[in-house]
Amino acid sequence: MAKVESSSSISMSMSRVVLEPHAQFDLTAHSRASSIRSLAIAHSKRHHTTLFYVGTHSGTLFSLSAEDSNYTDDDAVLRKLSFLRSVSVSDTAVESISVIEEFGKLLLLSDGALFLVDSELSNGATKLSFPKGVSLVTRRRFRNNGGGESEGFGSGLGSGSGLGLFQKLRMNSMKEVDVQSETGGGFVFAVVVGKRLILAELVLGNRNGKTERDDGGGGTLVILKEIQCVDGVVSAMVWLNDSIVVGTVNGYSLISCVTGQNSVIFSLPDVSRPPRLKLLHKEWRVLLLVDNVGVIVDPHGQPVGGSLVFRHGLDLVGEIDSYVVVVSDGKIELYHKRHCGCVQVLPFGGEGVGRCVVASEEDRGGRLVAVATATKVVCYQKLPSVEQIKDLLRKKNYKGAISLVEELESEGEMSKDLLSFVHAQVGFLLLFDLHFKEAVDHFLLSETMQPSEVFPFIMRDPNRWSLLVPRNRYWGLHPPPAPLEDVIDDGLMTIQRASFLRKAGVETIVDSDLFLNPANRADLLESAIKNISRYLEACREKDLTESVREGVDTLLMYLYRALNSVEDMERLASSINWCVVEELEQMLEESGHLRTLAFLCASKGMSSKAVHIWRILARNYSSGLWKDPSLENITQNSGENLISGRAIAAAEASKILEESSDQELILQHLGWIADISQVLAVNVLTSDKREIQLSPDEVVTTIDPQKVEILQRYLQWLIEDQDCNDTQLHTLYALSLAKSAIKAFESENISENLDSGNIGTRSLAMLKNSIFKIPVRERLQIFLQSSDLYDPEEVHDLIEGSELWLEKAILYRRLGQETLVLQILALLLEMYLDPQDDKDPMFTAAVRLLHKHGESLDPLQVLEKLSPDMPLQLASDTLLRMFRARVHHHRQGQIVHNLSRAVDIDARLSRLEERSRHVQINDESLCDSCDARLGTKLFAMYPDDSVVCYKCYRRQGESVSVSGRNFKEDILIKPGWLVSR
Repeated sequence: MAKVESSSSISMSMSRVVLEPHAQFDLTAHSRASSIRSLAIAHSKRHHTTLFYVGTHSGTLFSLSAEDSNYTDDDAVLRKLSFLRSVSVSDTAVESISVIEEFGKLLLLSDGALFLVDSELSNGATKLSFPKGVSLVTRRRFRNNGGGESEGFGSGLGSGSGLGLFQKLRMNSMKEVDVQSETGGGFVFAVVVGKRLILAELVLGNRNGKTERDDGGGGTLVILKEIQCVDGVVSAMVWLNDSIVVGTVNGYSLISCVTGQNSVIFSLPDVSRPPRLKLLHKEWRVLLLVDNVGVIVDPHGQPVGGSLVFRHGLDLVGEIDSYVVVVSDGKIELYHKRHCGCVQVLPFGGEGVGRCVVASEEDRGGRLVAVATATKVVCYQKLPSVEQIKDLLRKKNYKGAISLVEELESEGEMSKDLLSFVHAQVGFLLLFDLHFKEAVDHFLLSETMQPSEVFPFIMRDPNRWSLLVPRNRYWGLHPPPAPLEDVIDDGLMTIQRASFLRKAGVETIVDSDLFLNPANRADLLESAIKNISRYLEACREKDLTESVREGVDTLLMYLYRALNSVEDMERLASSINWCVVEELEQMLEESGHLRTLAFLCASKGMSSKAVHIWRILARNYSSGLWKDPSLENITQNSGENLISGRAIAAAEASKILEESSDQELILQHLGWIADISQVLAVNVLTSDKREIQLSPDEVVTTIDPQKVEILQRYLQWLIEDQDCNDTQLHTLYALSLAKSAIKAFESENISENLDSGNIGTRSLAMLKNSIFKIPVRERLQIFLQSSDLYDPEEVHDLIEGSELWLEKAILYRRLGQETLVLQILALLLEMYLDPQDDKDPMFTAAVRLLHKHGESLDPLQVLEKLSPDMPLQLASDTLLRMFRARVHHHRQGQIVHNLSRAVDIDARLSRLEERSRHVQINDESLCDSCDARLGTKLFAMYPDDSVVCYKCYRRQGESVSVSGRNFKEDILIKPGWLVSR
């Protein structure tokens, strides 16, 4: 749960308003000589009214009512209390009033006797025939396994409850008194007479079989069982299911109404207040009071849950919904049963008011409670839960409001939707109180709040999403939505106004934290933007409509821009998003966040605009007109920063172009990307991510002639990866490689003349700056040997005047001039082994030449050319490589010869098989030589389609080799001959 600190000076546990005074009745207006002794509340379903019964010390019973024309079963709102009737019961006090709503009866205890009177007090009280000296009476309450509550026997007196004996006793007793109650209902009471505990049933009816409703007759108390009571005077008693809890000055005991067994729950100290008992209907438990402590026990007398500790000793206790009502010292205190805390204190009569009486609406879920002094009855009504929540919110006790809602939800009295509603309401109140973090915490806990509800706090109306904002004012406890700047300004003004009022001695409900820790406007605005951003970020994960998604992402970009959070802006723009570019384009351009705009355009498929922006950024980087905030912290070297910025711009543009099939767009931007990175340019041209590949002719024409390696790499990709068979492209590739090889060879010669000691170093440097890992001469040689589609004459014409002797040898071989090839190889070998100008022999180069072309050279001539100074190991390695090359070449020839022969045989075999399909051979076919029937014998078919039997074929002196035993397979006998089944 979100943590909210209440600003009220009153403790949270004391800040609820659960009960409020509703109506009152003054007894002195009707009887000045009497005082109130007992009190009860009942509901009349017949007249849809709530009735109050007041018993006096003078033995009179009054009935009061509250008329309510708008009454419903769920909500009884009392508008006024009015006197109805009174009836005289006896000359002494009416000690207790037991309401029997089902039959409109009241059972009264007065002067040690029991009286019965109708609920409308239309007839006089009838004294019941029962032993005298009754001191206490209580009604049995029974709740079945399904949770339903009933009185009397109900379904609990069958064998399942263990009261089968009671039912027999009941039948016997009814026979003795000859009472017919077939249509009447039975209600069971426990009556204390002296030290006896009598279980009796009240039977409403008469001897003629008519019920009391028929003729207004009375009832009879049928004694079912007597139990020896506990020691001491019983002053409190509750009958719950099969257990009777009694209280004496000695303590509390549990009596089984089935077995009569008595067990002590606990004893009371010697000096303590009289015992008090209260049945908690909602929890179906019993509250036992010991001075100012309340212990809750179950129907078996076992303590459950925590204890209620009251602030003072108490006179009486009542119940209303989830609360216990305690009356003492002229005050009414309300304690929550579960949390055991005091939630409300109401003054009542003041100190010294004397003994009070309390009654609650026990059978109706607890909406009313009445408290009486000697002459006055005050009715309190439980405030509806929603009104309690509103009251807490008005007092800015947000934590208390949420706690109450969660409590009601756990008890099943409030839906999750209402809990979400309250979270949202609390969030808006906190937002206008300038507690933005806590406000968003509550927004996130609300499952029903719509993201569009915060849109007006970000962008002023009217805007693109104004119609999406729900017109929900909640409970009208906060102002209408306004931009965050206005909310902060109004909040600061409210704080300032409250400060003046406090100095003037006027109490305000403005949060004290804002006085103790004042914040400036800039900090508040930053906090507001960050937390609203946090809420929108969370909303992105929800299932929203397209229009709401657009609003969430677009306004989130606005908030990131307000915070100048470049990283968040670019992260949102480069991911899958629903931003509306038209709403953001101008803002991003004016603020200089072109990278974000480029990412955003790319994510929306606006490739042309995105690449154009990256081109502008690359140009601004190089001219120093724009700095990338994301690169400022990388290095202090502005040059490195500049290079990094341009490279990043080119890389991002190339990513877009690699997936684009727009050839015009690609070729338009290829140049500036190539100026920054040839590798990126090659990646754009050779990408396999696009659906439609580029036209090679257009690409070749567009590539800058100075970017030779880009052209070569593109042609290489076409030829090697795309299997391009275009002779023009092969020739172009060969010519380009040849030109580069000639240039590289000339550069090496110049460098060699200048400084022969650093030739290798310079060669490595040149290769490092190249996009290729293999030197150009080696690439040229590989291509000239592997491709058959280039024009060797054209390439030869190009390199004829150069010293690329090995390349010339390859080309001569292509042109069929083997003699020139051998001469070149021999010349090369001589140059390597016997160089002039006092140079050292290049043995390694000679070995490499022999390894590649040794099969074309005469070993004897090679031996003659070997230098006497050549190491023996290197000389043997040279000859070994040459011989291996010759053997390898010989074996290659054998393999090619055999493969060619096999291909030829397969071709002729296929032709013969094709002809055999036209010759019908069966069991009746005859040999063309001896006219013998072929049957299942082997036969041979000649190329002229004639067929002979196996014997005739053998007489011709041919050697027949048959492999396998399955003659159903075709067997090759000799090239051109076929033996068939």
